Amino acid sequence: MPPVSDLDPTLRSALLDLSRSYHPPGDPYPWLTPWRLEDLGDPGFRAAHRVRFNVMSGAMANGIASVELVEAMARGGMVGIFGAAGLGPERVAAALDRLQTSLGDRLPWGVNLIHSPNEPALEEAVAALLIARGVRLVEASAYLDLTPAIVRYRLAGLEPDPADPQRGRPRHRVIAKVSRVEVAAKFLGPPPPRLVAKLLDEGAISPLQARLAPTIPMADDLTAEADSGGHTDNQPLVALLPALLELRDRESKRHGWTIPPRVGAAGGIATPAAAAAALAMGADYLVTGSVNQACVESGTSPIVRRMLAEARQGDLAMAPAADMFEMGVKVQVLKRGTLFPLRAAKLYEWYRNHESLDHLSQSDRDQLERTILRQSIEAVWEQTQSFFQRRDPRQLERAARDPKHKMALVFRWYLGLSSHWANSGQPDRVVDYQIWCGPAMAAFNAWVEGSHLESPENRRAAEVALQILHGAAVLLRSATLQGRGRRIPGDWIRPRPLPPEELLRRLRSPHPSATSPPRTAPPEDPRSVPLAPSLGVR
Repeated sequence: MPPVSDLDPTLRSALLDLSRSYHPPGDPYPWLTPWRLEDLGDPGFRAAHRVRFNVMSGAMANGIASVELVEAMARGGMVGIFGAAGLGPERVAAALDRLQTSLGDRLPWGVNLIHSPNEPALEEAVAALLIARGVRLVEASAYLDLTPAIVRYRLAGLEPDPADPQRGRPRHRVIAKVSRVEVAAKFLGPPPPRLVAKLLDEGAISPLQARLAPTIPMADDLTAEADSGGHTDNQPLVALLPALLELRDRESKRHGWTIPPRVGAAGGIATPAAAAAALAMGADYLVTGSVNQACVESGTSPIVRRMLAEARQGDLAMAPAADMFEMGVKVQVLKRGTLFPLRAAKLYEWYRNHESLDHLSQSDRDQLERTILRQSIEAVWEQTQSFFQRRDPRQLERAARDPKHKMALVFRWYLGLSSHWANSGQPDRVVDYQIWCGPAMAAFNAWVEGSHLESPENRRAAEVALQILHGAAVLLRSATLQGRGRRIPGDWIRPRPLPPEELLRRLRSPHPSATSPPRTAPPEDPRSVPLAPSLGVR
């Protein structure tokens, strides 16, 4: 190994440009050969979802993962998932109207279906809507167990595989986002017989679909959700991803799956180093989340995007979740610039220690009404009743019997609206903003400091994803060189965000000496879609 001072200066520039090769004089083998971003990850993911790159934008609830964000990702050659969680069927239907018009079946996109243990009717209604509207891809999230809704979606349209009529071929694809091994095992196996029988008895599936159900896994893809914003178990990716990869292999062998479900990585995918580490551990695809919330296409407000762009390590906290409040489930949120985590924790403390609102002390009641609700409990209850009369009247029936449940619904009024205040940028409620955020946001902000991406006004979802993927490829290619005993100075392989025009140039550069030839695709293939609009280049 030559000393660092004797290394060819042209090696440094070659390391950062994937289209370049490097062959030092006197060495029989090249040190570097061209790489393409299109070759990172499992090729089956690209084929199944008809994408150019193995990257997906994960669903963020309440439409934060907006139709605009989904469109940008799809047009950039990646999968975009609409954040339907927390929205009623009418709002979801409106989003489907636009996505089916703008993207149709030509480009890759999907919709989130979230487990709603406190509102099973809503989960069922959204699943029925997705089936009726012909949505072909769902990201299933926050599931603790399989439900009739997700099983019904998976089995609807199931037909015999022409290559093997004894096996089923699903029409509906499911990407399951999980953070626990026991939940992952449920999605790696076939639909539970008891739920299949229930759906058959109800006429929700046909006898043929019931017969074919044991021949398919519940999910085509399994996303290992590590320490993320929103719902999270704060799992480290380095522990979770290998465990799920091993589980996938074991369960696929046990069930005899001819095409094992792919396993991707989510949570913390915000820098080249994180993405490279996930791919090196065996991730078949990558999922971005928190970083998209600060992009111009997200469904949140400009003030929230600015707050996220200023987040640093240590600016996060765990707070009670609105949708699973009574269960004690928590979400990861931004604490810098907001009092939401403290106030939400206070609500859960009162809920845990009291059986009804009438049991609150006068001082606690005053704090609740003046500081948190900013109106009387009676006024909030009237609004809550109006909401659930439309959404799920059974909640009101239960509250009439159970004063503790009534207290939970009143507290959930604040927890639910706090995210809406943030998304709409309501100026008099800044201190109550609920902003879902993971440590990935702080890592991304540190990485882009000093570049054009430091400003949230310049952050576009497709470009952010491709900047991360490009940097990851630089690191992985450099690692192959160092694995052969070629020590490279650390500052030579520290990729920084490229100007958008330069990133586009490198994506379009032909790689005649690459190990695999460039793909050619017909105009309707999403891999041939021009990237310039998604990256903001005119």
